[in-house]
Amino acid sequence: MPAPAVHRTSHRIEMAAPAGVVYGFIADAERWPLFFAPNVHVEPLDLNGNEQRLRMWTLNGDRIESWVTRRTLDPGARRIGFRRETGPETVTGMGGSWTVEQLPGGSSLLTLEREFSTTDHRTPATSIGDANIRRHLADLKDVTERWSVLDDLVVTLDDQMRVDAPAEFLYGFLYRSGAWSGGDRGDTGVRLTEDVPGVQLVRARTADGVEGGGTVRLCFPGAGLIVYKLTDPPPLIAGQTGEWCLEPDPAGVTVRARHQVVLSERGVARVLGANADLADARRYVRETIGRDNATLLALARLHAEDAAVALGLGVTDTS
Repeated sequence: MPAPAVHRTSHRIEMAAPAGVVYGFIADAERWPLFFAPNVHVEPLDLNGNEQRLRMWTLNGDRIESWVTRRTLDPGARRIGFRRETGPETVTGMGGSWTVEQLPGGSSLLTLEREFSTTDHRTPATSIGDANIRRHLADLKDVTERWSVLDDLVVTLDDQMRVDAPAEFLYGFLYRSGAWSGGDRGDTGVRLTEDVPGVQLVRARTADGVEGGGTVRLCFPGAGLIVYKLTDPPPLIAGQTGEWCLEPDPAGVTVRARHQVVLSERGVARVLGANADLADARRYVRETIGRDNATLLALARLHAEDAAVALGLGVTDTS
C-alpha cells in the first residue's frame, strides 16, 4: 500500500498590531477559548520552559473535537512550532508553525503553515480545518487590533460559596444544571444533548419556541470541574467562558466560580443606548452574570444540603 500523500497548507494575514502583541496571543493558548470562536477549552498537561503539551477542545460544526498537541515556543524568533500527538484517525502527522513578522509602520504579518497526511481521500486536504482556521485568524486580527483597549473590554467575575454537603451532591446538581431554565433573556427551557459523556451542547428556548444562544459545557467529575463556552453570545458580548470548580474537605465543599467576558464595542449602543459607554457595559455585565450565577449557586447549595440532611450526612442548625 502506498504511503499517504503529505499535504501542506499556508495561511497569511496582516494585522495592524505590533508583532509582540500578536505573538503573545498565540503563545497564551489557555486564553484562546475567551477570544477565538472555535476554541472551547485548553488544558495544560506539561509545561517545561518553552516546551508545552496541551489538550485542546474545539467546536467543529455541531461536533466537539479534542486532541493533544506539543508546542515549542521561540519568543526571540516569534515562532511557535506544533505537532499533534493525538487527533482524528483520518488525519496523521499534523504539524506546523506560527510565525509573526514585524512590518514597517507597526503592523505585523502572521503565517500559519501546516503539514499532514490524510487517509480519507473523499475530503479535499485543503478543506481540513480550513473554516476553523479562517475564523480563528479573523478573531485574532480583531482582538489584536484592539489590544490597547483590551483591559477595558475584558470583565472577570470570581465568586465562591461554602456548602455543608458532600461534593458529589453539589457536582451532580451543577452537572444537570445544563438543563436549568432561567435568566434575563426570556429563556424558558433548553435543549441539551450529550452524545459523548461529559460533553454537553445546550440550546436555550424562549417562550415562543425560538432557539436562542448556545453553550458548550465540558464536565470533568474526577477533577470536580465544569467549564463552559458561549457559542452564540448576545450582542453586548463578543466572547464568554467560565468554570465551576469544587474543592472538597472533610466538612463539605467550596465551589469557586469564574466567568470571563469580552465586551463587544459595537454592541454597547445597540443594547444599552446611544449614551452608554464601556463602563456602563462592564457594570451591566457584572450585575447580570453575577445575579444569574448567585441564583444558580444558591439552588445548588439548597439541593445539596437538603439531600445531605435527608441522608443524615449534612450539618443541621441546632440554634
